[in-house]
Amino acid sequence: MKRSIYYLLIISVLMFAACAAGSNDMADSVNQAGKIAGFWKGLWHGFIVLFTFVISLFSDKVNVYEVHNNGGWYNFGFILGVMTFFGGSSGKAGQNMCRKKKEE
Repeated sequence: MKRSIYYLLIISVLMFAACAAGSNDMADSVNQAGKIAGFWKGLWHGFIVLFTFVISLFSDKVNVYEVHNNGGWYNFGFILGVMTFFGGSSGKAGQNMCRKKKEE
């Protein structure tokens, strides 16, 4: 029994390590237009992520994520844009709490 738990743990760790994202070698490098995407571009890309994902399934010219970015600030904007578009997770929870209080 103990032995199978260790094997399961080792396999799980290796599987999660294989799925970890690698470094972006194009960070802080300019694109074809000579620009680097920053916070505001990341915010916009995060906000339109659903639309760009659907388009990227049918076109090789559209990507969901800009690889020519300035690093942390672009990532922060991207995540903030995604959270803004999808409404976060607390909005629905807050609505449910208000409903429960009104019913009581």
